[in-house]
Amino acid sequence: MAAELKLNDSSLPLRRDVKLLGKMLGEILVNHGGPELFDKVEKIRLMCKTLRTEFDQEIYDALKEEISNISSPMRKQVIRAFSMYFHLINAAEQNHRIRRRRHYHLQDDSIVQPASIESAVVALKENDIKEDRIQNILHTLSLELVITAHPTEATKRSILEIQQRIAVILKNLDHPLLTNREQKKLEESLFNEVTILWQTDELRHHKPTVLDEVRNGLYYFDQTLFDVLPEIHQEVANCLEKNYSHSSWDVPNFLRFGSWIGGDRDGNPNVTHNVTWETLERQRRLVLKKYKNVLVDLMKRYSHSTTRVEVSEELLFYLNSQEDLFLPEEKKWPVKTEVYRRAFAIMIERVKQVGKSDLGYQSAEELLEDLSIINRSLNQHHPAAHELKTIQKLIRQVQLFGFHLATLDIRNHSGEHEAAITEILRKVRISENYALLSEEEKMEILQKILLDPRPLLLLDEDYSEETQEMIKVFQMIKKAHDEFGKRSISVYLVSMTKSPSDLLEVLVLAKEAGLYRLHANGILESHLHVAPLLETIDDLSAGPKIMETLFEMPVYRNHLQILGDQQEIMLGYSDGSKDGGTLTANWKLYKAQIEIHEMANRYQIGLKFFHGRGGSLGRGGGPLNKSILSQPAETIGDGVKITEQGEVLSSRYLLEDIAYRSLEQATSTLLLAAAHVSKEPAHGQLREPDWEEAIEEISSAALAKYQSLVFGDPDFLTYFTEATPLRELGDLNIGSRPMSRKNRGRFEDLRAIPWVFAWTQSRQLLPAWYAAGTGLASFASKGEQHLQLLQQMYVKWPFFQSTIDNLQMALMKADITTAKEYLTLVEDAAIAERIFNNILEEYEKTKAILLMITGDNELLDHTPNIQESVYRRNPYVDPLNFLQVELIKELRKQDVPNDELLTEVLLTISGISAGLRNTG
Repeated sequence: MAAELKLNDSSLPLRRDVKLLGKMLGEILVNHGGPELFDKVEKIRLMCKTLRTEFDQEIYDALKEEISNISSPMRKQVIRAFSMYFHLINAAEQNHRIRRRRHYHLQDDSIVQPASIESAVVALKENDIKEDRIQNILHTLSLELVITAHPTEATKRSILEIQQRIAVILKNLDHPLLTNREQKKLEESLFNEVTILWQTDELRHHKPTVLDEVRNGLYYFDQTLFDVLPEIHQEVANCLEKNYSHSSWDVPNFLRFGSWIGGDRDGNPNVTHNVTWETLERQRRLVLKKYKNVLVDLMKRYSHSTTRVEVSEELLFYLNSQEDLFLPEEKKWPVKTEVYRRAFAIMIERVKQVGKSDLGYQSAEELLEDLSIINRSLNQHHPAAHELKTIQKLIRQVQLFGFHLATLDIRNHSGEHEAAITEILRKVRISENYALLSEEEKMEILQKILLDPRPLLLLDEDYSEETQEMIKVFQMIKKAHDEFGKRSISVYLVSMTKSPSDLLEVLVLAKEAGLYRLHANGILESHLHVAPLLETIDDLSAGPKIMETLFEMPVYRNHLQILGDQQEIMLGYSDGSKDGGTLTANWKLYKAQIEIHEMANRYQIGLKFFHGRGGSLGRGGGPLNKSILSQPAETIGDGVKITEQGEVLSSRYLLEDIAYRSLEQATSTLLLAAAHVSKEPAHGQLREPDWEEAIEEISSAALAKYQSLVFGDPDFLTYFTEATPLRELGDLNIGSRPMSRKNRGRFEDLRAIPWVFAWTQSRQLLPAWYAAGTGLASFASKGEQHLQLLQQMYVKWPFFQSTIDNLQMALMKADITTAKEYLTLVEDAAIAERIFNNILEEYEKTKAILLMITGDNELLDHTPNIQESVYRRNPYVDPLNFLQVELIKELRKQDVPNDELLTEVLLTISGISAGLRNTG
């Protein structure tokens, strides 16, 4: 079933941790289920492990019989045992990532960790990049990461918190000076955590609300991001000062986090204007709590006395003018000489009153000014070579997070705006049926409205509930700007943008709320960026023309001018992949960026591309630094914005060390790409014309192959719905969003998330690789020179290298032998056999051409840590797949689903997700 793995020596400590955790899990199985449970799990595990080494029909038949003979409740415990193993492995692997990072930091200064900020700065210096150029790069650098709730993390937060505690204990067990007593105590704590994990329910019993998702998203800001973001900026400054010692560095805030959770309305009726407002309120409450805690800590630390130091006159004036104004007598600091403590007492009180009374800060800028007064005073008497980083960190935090914590994007479907505009224009007698007009007629009407200072809405008109909600959303945005600041909501995203009118409609709705205002004297105000979301193959092709039409339009051009001639454009990776295949979708996305970038340059408009990548490979997923590197080199300076999907948040941001490492890798990549510098030939290179011609040809062949199956085969949808757990996914309470945009049962209406999730569960992972092999092989088959060109592209072109590596990862996680088990779920055996053989043939073709391009003997030979992780997990995922097939088969026979049986199916889904570290 798979080649034997060559063990990686660097993973010995990881294997030790896994062995320790496995032993503890075995003991817990005996304690809770008796020797029978332990023996059953061990027997199945050994059979699967043997089959992974060398397929044996007798063992396979014995395994199938063993699994089919397990009855509930033993079966449920077996499923949970394998699932628990993955939660333990995930914690161990997280700790091993931290261990590897610490290993580099324990070396002498000559050994620098690859993809670290220091490695990037060293590369800049070695390439003779001068200080002034680096400073210019820093001021053009922009990376914004936007957390989303879809697909929501399949693992419950309580499970994640246990994983976090386990990882911390494993980290502490690595301490070289542990006494025997300390080690025993830690191992006892570890055993207790594993026991609690076993005794914790891993399934949610209710679908999470939007505000539940908001709470989960805020958890990462609270636990790691609030502290890690300023530390990344500080590390850039430290490394530059170390390597360019004669320069004084100004590191601007180039790295920020935003959010969609609570603002993404597309297809989610649960996201109302009230929910969005409550989201903003919760974000502010959290950030104010964080500021208050830091200020209290600083007040304890900064005990300087005017009897020992001379403080600034500015600070003394501040205290004399502010203390009586903002502090009642009982809250004043009792020691008058401790001036910094007195100042912090004022700030703490004002932070506590934000949003409650006039005593509170009215903006984050006011708090920043007060902190700057203290900082300037400290600089007068503190040694210049040893800055007080604590207050500088807080200043950076206030600059980054303001009083809004994270900028909230609002997104909605273009059809929703059109429906509202159609109703409004009918009511005011401008157009009887706007939706049926031609695009030219729509643009003409919308431009006239935008050029008219008078309001359009009739205040006493009775609009439908949907239109009223749409109007309230824009009114809420205006209110949010007044209450939380304009950074609280700065972009409105229009999904399924197909024409210029889709953006103009949003501007008209913004105009009615006062977000876009043309005064009678001709002065224009515009306070909301409107961004198209280009996602289908057709939309990506049409994107450059849509934007050019808008840039030619005076009314839209004036709107952009007010906003600094900046245009954001979102690129969707999910729907394009769903309707065109991953290889074609990625090339169309890449090509669209180049064309829009060149066109925007002609109009002297700055761009920011927003990459709507999913966590899974079928939706544009992959390592964050590789995602950045794979963009067209000339667009890096435009600013990069990328979604961080719900399912990757725990793997990247649950632990502070790993959050730091993830963001450090992204920053390092961004610095090198912006400077077009690297020790590796693939980094920062512009592509060659023959590379583009090659990928265009490959893409066309792949698209034809993909669509011949997905749209051309009349039985494909039957195969997909029956040979995957698609029907059962809806019962897994992992998100507030419905599985389909509309309940019509059409493929077009199915969201990309369940589309990918279902294929992942059945181990086919079709969206992540299918048809790429045909495209690549058809090109390579034309001669040796064609294959050599592909090999050259892999070495020198980051986009192509990332594409090939992601295809390798997809094939590595897919397992055709296991996938074959799901054929028994398809009622028509002939359909199952025919379509599966098509998939199998394409799998083998894709694997063969990938190995020819990379020159490797096995998939992912160049990344042994990932390769070993996949091999380690497979024998434990297999039993869950076998059990899932048996359970679904039994479940689908029932007219009324048995709750216990459904729970067992959902447990297998959750376990496989934990094992593959992917949902949708």
